[in-house]
Amino acid sequence: MYKLGAHKSGHSWLWRVVLSVSVLFLVLVLATIIIWRFYEANLKPVNMHGATQTVTINAGDSPSMIADMLHNRGLIRSAWTFEAYVRHEGVGKYLKAGTYSLSPRQSVQTIVSQLSHGKVLSELVTILPDQRLAQIKQSLLNDGFSEADVDAALNPSAYKNSPALVDKPVGNDLEGYLYPDSFQRTSSTKASTIVQESIAEMQQHLTPEIRAAFAKEGLSTYQGIILASIVGQEVSNPSDRAQAAQVFLKRLHVGMKLGSDVTAMYGSRLAGQGTSLTYDTPYNTLLHTGLPPTPISNVNAEELQAVAHPANTDWLYFVTGDNGVTHFAKTLQQHEAYISQYCHKLCH
Repeated sequence: MYKLGAHKSGHSWLWRVVLSVSVLFLVLVLATIIIWRFYEANLKPVNMHGATQTVTINAGDSPSMIADMLHNRGLIRSAWTFEAYVRHEGVGKYLKAGTYSLSPRQSVQTIVSQLSHGKVLSELVTILPDQRLAQIKQSLLNDGFSEADVDAALNPSAYKNSPALVDKPVGNDLEGYLYPDSFQRTSSTKASTIVQESIAEMQQHLTPEIRAAFAKEGLSTYQGIILASIVGQEVSNPSDRAQAAQVFLKRLHVGMKLGSDVTAMYGSRLAGQGTSLTYDTPYNTLLHTGLPPTPISNVNAEELQAVAHPANTDWLYFVTGDNGVTHFAKTLQQHEAYISQYCHKLCH
């Protein structure tokens, strides 16, 4: 009887173990299925109607920090799922710092791919044509660059090895040398990068042919840039620029004052005197003969070409009327007649 009871007790203990293990296994399987379904569900986009957001990942941010930030911004369903996916794919060390454009319409897989491939949001920084250096500085500040960053970027000594600046007198600033164009910017781009790219583009337009053409007109490269800046400020219609350049070149050759209002106004602004035509500065070509000491704005290829290849005409005067049309004349009498006829607002 004792042995038979012991045998039954042993079977009962073994059965309980098997049953417990089976139940535990089923619980684990069920838990795994639930977790997997939770994981898969939370890889999906948050919704298909959310707005795109600009998100910045800082250098040194861990996957956990990134996950929490994205979850708090409503861009992912679960921080845990994001971390688990990054860990499973082994891409944690490849998540790159930068500014990104992300949307709750994106899946976790898409967001992680964007972050790991460094598909950062790039913005355009635009330097407009015919802008003074002071205007370009303000534009860079408006684009979000710090004042210290912009001041350092506009220091000519930072680009002393640039071939574009070889003709710039020592001590002069970058006025005239920042070529107008749009430049790509990311969250890590410095103002000096934008300025350097702009100067490099200027060099592309200061070709040996342009430099030789300036010399043929009796101008150094720097003087050619100065005159191109005046032409660009004086004449808005590109088809009139070569004729305007011819007028100024002829005046230079005969020792006549350039008589440019825009140079006078540049000098008065520089002196803190507003836009005066009568304030006496070295830039006032209504009062002084010759070119002003520096360019008065940046220039583009068309303005450089106008000075390098002036029109084959013999004008000595021009005036731009109230309607924007430029009228050229050979005599002062004809010039004054054009002013009386076409310029009632802008010339007074």
